[in-house]
Amino acid sequence: MARRSVFILLAAVLLLTGLGITMLASTSVYSVKAGEDYVTVWKQCVSAGVALLAGLIAALVDYHVWHRLRWWIYGLACAGLALCFEWHLAKLAGYEPLIGVWKGGAARWLKTGLGDMQLQPSEFAKIALIIALAGWFVAHEGKERTFRHGLLLPGLILGGVTGLIGLEVDLGNGSLAIAVGMGILFVAGTRARYLTILGGLGGALLAAGIWLAPKRFERVIAIFDLEKYKDGVGLQQWISWLAFGSGGLDGRGLGEGRMKHSYLPEAHTDFIFPMIGEEIGLWGSLGTLLIFVVIALCGMSIAMHAPDRFGRLLGFGLTLLISLEALLNMGVTTVLLPNKGLPMPFVSYGGSSLVAAMVAVGILVNIHCRSTHSARDQLPLIRRDKRWTPQI
Repeated sequence: MARRSVFILLAAVLLLTGLGITMLASTSVYSVKAGEDYVTVWKQCVSAGVALLAGLIAALVDYHVWHRLRWWIYGLACAGLALCFEWHLAKLAGYEPLIGVWKGGAARWLKTGLGDMQLQPSEFAKIALIIALAGWFVAHEGKERTFRHGLLLPGLILGGVTGLIGLEVDLGNGSLAIAVGMGILFVAGTRARYLTILGGLGGALLAAGIWLAPKRFERVIAIFDLEKYKDGVGLQQWISWLAFGSGGLDGRGLGEGRMKHSYLPEAHTDFIFPMIGEEIGLWGSLGTLLIFVVIALCGMSIAMHAPDRFGRLLGFGLTLLISLEALLNMGVTTVLLPNKGLPMPFVSYGGSSLVAAMVAVGILVNIHCRSTHSARDQLPLIRRDKRWTPQI
């Protein structure tokens, strides 16, 4: 499994990307203006080309480079998140926003200067956070059980990114970043009681964000009585339920779904999973879930066989990011979780999400290429002889 994991991983990623473009061809024709049929499909194909190129570059670059550049990458990610607030500054100062974009009730995007293509910095900031935390625990190996090096300072690293994402009123990506960060802290060896403190603080901040935003509070309440809220904040999830039920076991067939006919908002982005359930059926939904399970297993296998601590933490964090984002998306669309607005990796429409996910896969490929796959009893000796010494 360890030797073949990278090939299985790449096959799974290509399957999901192909599924995403196929479902976009089926759904997006009803979500654009007249005369622009399949425009989102062509945009996603362009994004897929850019994503494959970015993933290839990430696969060719020695992953230790990310360790040496970790603070530059982290700072650039925070700067990108901060630039999103330029829209608010422009409105206060009375000038036309230069780079910030307001869309969907929030300022989370940046203009790229390439037509109407936009960039969502939070997608890349999550990868920067993983690199920074992995590098931190490599540089301070042996101190991860202390309060300062195991909780306080890595907590500040985590809080820098999640705080900026939270200020964008993006509770979905903020929650995801916290969960991934805590996963890295746990694997690195941070004490359980410190993780409890950090988890409690993150939960309190999330609860405060939900409480201070009445619409988001209603989204939490809606999942417990969805029919009551089906004409308001629960509309997407209610139609999503109907889509899964309409598809049954075998589905209506590609292109035959009904809920995409202006009934389900964002059917080609955050709620593309119900379209899979309606058109391909339960077997298509379970197949999609199975592919993500395969990606998680392959990613964890690559992380376990990494030749050094940085590779193991980095591989684990990237795998957790992809897997958890997919799980949260499925949880929202099946009404197990409140509506958070998270895309399904590789499948949902969106260039930033696709490029970031491909970069994560590219880094996993590079870790695999530099790993040693030997007998279990020989592995510790090889790691000790070929141990990489980090540049702090």
